[in-house]
Amino acid sequence: MNRHQGARWLLVLGLAGATSLAAAKVSPEEAARLGKDLTPVGAEKKGNGSSIPDWTGGFPKGGDVSGAYPDNPMILGEKPLFTIDKNNMAQHADKMTAGHKALMQRYGDTYKMHVYKTHRSSAWPEEIYKATKANATTAVLEGTDGLKDAKLGFPFPIPGNGAEIIVNHKVRWRGDAVIRYNNQAIVQPDGSFQLTKLTEEVKFKYGSIKHPAPLEENMNLFYLSEVIAPPRLAGQLLLVHETQDQIKDPRQAWIYNPGLRRTRRAPNVAYDNPYEGTDGNQFNDQVDMYNGAMDRYNWQLVGKKEMYIPYNSVRMGSDKTKYADIIRPRHVNQDLARYELHRVWVVDATLREGTSHTFGRRTFYVDEDSWTIAVIDCYDKRNEMYKVQEGHLTYASNIQSMGGVPEVIYDLQSGRTFLTALANEDKPNDFSVSFDDKDFTPKALKKKVRR
Repeated sequence: MNRHQGARWLLVLGLAGATSLAAAKVSPEEAARLGKDLTPVGAEKKGNGSSIPDWTGGFPKGGDVSGAYPDNPMILGEKPLFTIDKNNMAQHADKMTAGHKALMQRYGDTYKMHVYKTHRSSAWPEEIYKATKANATTAVLEGTDGLKDAKLGFPFPIPGNGAEIIVNHKVRWRGDAVIRYNNQAIVQPDGSFQLTKLTEEVKFKYGSIKHPAPLEENMNLFYLSEVIAPPRLAGQLLLVHETQDQIKDPRQAWIYNPGLRRTRRAPNVAYDNPYEGTDGNQFNDQVDMYNGAMDRYNWQLVGKKEMYIPYNSVRMGSDKTKYADIIRPRHVNQDLARYELHRVWVVDATLREGTSHTFGRRTFYVDEDSWTIAVIDCYDKRNEMYKVQEGHLTYASNIQSMGGVPEVIYDLQSGRTFLTALANEDKPNDFSVSFDDKDFTPKALKKKVRR
């Protein structure tokens, strides 16, 4: 650790949990490290000398932006270096999340983790690199949600507290716009499941290279989803205006119910209110691993650690893999899951006094190369493990971004599993589309219904 890092860690230790203070921007000297000993988005370029390689630019850009399933012959051709199961878990415990340990302890006869060679695949468009370096010396976070003086890129490539790291995840580049074919499965302990099919249209505002919106507009993205199946939910529409600072301006949402044939404001599309159509198996703030307002938690930056996380999950997201291949009783088919050793930022979020949430505490494991949340350990108010979230991270080389394909939520109390971001049997995400802001108004919602 050099003296710049040392000074930064003193700031972290001194302000851990003190999210009422504005987080400090970094000096020009610190920002100059981006692209040198740090990657352009703030990860350590050097590996650990053995199992984690140096970052050398990530995987090359390529693939059709109008739709491409994960496909990498090199990744698909690799065999596991070793497998962790209940018999050797103790040997690897220091690199396993508490949630993974809990899953292995509960489902030890079938749950295992295949660990593969580490590939630092993440890369981003040049515009994101440039914007991130500019943000490093200007961006501040007032409280937990008041992002100021940032544009387009990651606001905090050299973070000073836990909240900054989660903000990086929330605003990361994911294309200018997308049509996403998002299927969800509620899986019972015996392996039976109910599938919900959705299409989603998203226009990114802050994270748009073509038309980056200034923070003054306080808009992160526009979102519109339509339920295709099952028949009892088909035709339901959800429109969301996702604001950047949700303490200043809470997100706005509208729902069209085909049974009632009317559109209404949805006042509770936030926090631990159940996401529509999930039968309570996913809270609103669990979408995309974590989203929305952050004011109900204290965000402590624990540090950076080498951990086994789901990564380069090409096989899991492939169109050659069917839902029946993935879904199993108690947990997903772990023979399809791929784990690699990566450095992650560990952020511990504890419920603030005077606020409420089903989760009393959450521990986040955030990939240093992509600022994408890979795993979350979710505890109840007794501080007992309740749910475990996994984002099976996959690099989208066609737009140069990282995301979870699929995302999985394990309920350790009920034994149910919830999967989202499944597209294997439909169509890949289409990033060639463009939308007008007018396509995401309540008036436009009514027109969509009439069509």
